[in-house]
Amino acid sequence: MRIVRACIYPKDIQRITGRSERYGRKLLNEIKTHFGKKSYQFITAEEFAEYSGIKEEIVNQYLETI
Repeated sequence: MRIVRACIYPKDIQRITGRSERYGRKLLNEIKTHFGKKSYQFITAEEFAEYSGIKEEIVNQYLETI
């Protein structure tokens, strides 16, 4: 059984959306603000999918292929 990461990093956002890594960092900060998280807390795949409107299955497929 392969372990799939639960958290999203700026590089993941870059690869999923095709935008820059800087955009990924900015988006992660916006998501943290939206969910009321502190700067040191992680963003999960579920939270990213909910905020971005991308289906969770697509995000999880991406995380499984890495």
